[in-house]
Amino acid sequence: MQSVRFEDLGCLSFQEAWDFQTRLHRMLIDNKLKNKQQPAGSYTQDHALLLVEHPHVYTLGKSGSLKNLLLNEQELNERQIDYFPINRGGDITYHGPGQIVGYPILDLECFFTDVHRYVRNIEEVIIRTLADFDVEAIRIKDYTGVWCPPKSATFATAQPADFWNKYRKICAIGVHLSRWVTLHGFALNVHTDLAYFNYIVPCGIVDADKTVSSLEVEIGRHVPMGDVQQKLKMHFCDVFQCKLFE
Repeated sequence: MQSVRFEDLGCLSFQEAWDFQTRLHRMLIDNKLKNKQQPAGSYTQDHALLLVEHPHVYTLGKSGSLKNLLLNEQELNERQIDYFPINRGGDITYHGPGQIVGYPILDLECFFTDVHRYVRNIEEVIIRTLADFDVEAIRIKDYTGVWCPPKSATFATAQPADFWNKYRKICAIGVHLSRWVTLHGFALNVHTDLAYFNYIVPCGIVDADKTVSSLEVEIGRHVPMGDVQQKLKMHFCDVFQCKLFE
């Protein structure tokens, strides 16, 4: 069983977190190269799971379109929103307060060498975490990430009347791999201000039957970030068959 170091980075700028995870990513690759004559998993790798909250920022994946950012540079500055084109897959997404961003930095040769399985595993961690808060979450074919299916609202809500009739993306996933070492990860909306998604075409998806949501919106009450973090850590260990240490 692999050991994975856990770090709660608190609230950190996207640039600082990107620099940090990039350094860890490089360390794992360098260690692989140093031990290339050894079988994968026979030597210690410094896998990590980083959890962080970012100030307002939009990130655009390498396969995304800048047209999906609906603000110009001046408007971004006025709203104090950063913007970064980055090397993960996927299109544009938002990170900000009230959202848990997870960066697993793993050498998958110590786990399994299957990118699709890796993404499905991340989705499974999120699905199990949301289930602990009585939120039904699903996968949708051809759409990476985790979604809440259409339902009838059972409590007073400030959302538009047709909001609950749509598939609601609650967690975005975008990853990058080099030499089977992972970079980037997932963004789970806990009590995120969803208004910031109005300034982009989230993940480049324009389907009329799809929108974004958060844990708080889905259950109609506030949930402490620490409570969600604990569930995420537990399910990460279960799904990836690893142990976390600090």
